[in-house]
Amino acid sequence: MALVLALAGRVAGEVLQEGEAPPGGMLRVAGGEYVPFYPVRGEGNVSVAPFDLDATPVTNAAFLEFARAHPAWRRSRASPLFVDAAYLSHWVGDLDLGDAARGNQPVTFVSYFAAVAYCRSAGKRLPTEAEWEWAALATPEGGESPSEVTQRILAFYARPRGDLAAVGTTPANRWGIHDLHGLIWEWVEDFNASFASADNRQDRDLELGRFCGGASVGAEDVKDYAAFMRFGFRASLEARYALHHLGFRCARSLQ
Repeated sequence: MALVLALAGRVAGEVLQEGEAPPGGMLRVAGGEYVPFYPVRGEGNVSVAPFDLDATPVTNAAFLEFARAHPAWRRSRASPLFVDAAYLSHWVGDLDLGDAARGNQPVTFVSYFAAVAYCRSAGKRLPTEAEWEWAALATPEGGESPSEVTQRILAFYARPRGDLAAVGTTPANRWGIHDLHGLIWEWVEDFNASFASADNRQDRDLELGRFCGGASVGAEDVKDYAAFMRFGFRASLEARYALHHLGFRCARSLQ
């Protein structure tokens, strides 16, 4: 997809003054415009304002500290309204990672609600889909080509469920951000914004083209299988879900 760098306006959420340095563990992503995978008729390119994004996904160790400070989000206490039965199921106990979950691995088995609560506790928020996609478009300068990144994504899709690598193990992109592709899936603030219809013969006034073969109609690049998988996965989620390869990272807006 073509990238057109251009400073943009403001994104809603927690804010920093633009001249301030990003908080620890975050990196500044310059604003710009990009061609969305599913262009909206009459709206053109997507504009993204400058924002800060965690350099790596949130780890088990960091989420453990969050659970210590916020007992309502411990595994045995979290409300079933906000988490399903798999929430933090890879931990031995409420405050015990055990051997199956190392501290430097990305935390997974966390619901959307839990991810939102974690980010808010740190004065941050989840990235929007547009922010995440914009940051993930950036390939390393002098490093991997877009086609090589795509092959890494497809290799990730093909791997059977198993032990996760530590955060920071995939190549950094040109913003210096790691693991946007090839380690886990990640929650975004508006994860259900890209709707995949259950059956376009029954639903009304929705994005009815996004169903099986019909999902290619209107896509920017019909050969981008990696993106089809990503958008399809997001559309399948419910906010309570806690899945093995699904984690998150936090973002923060600038004024």
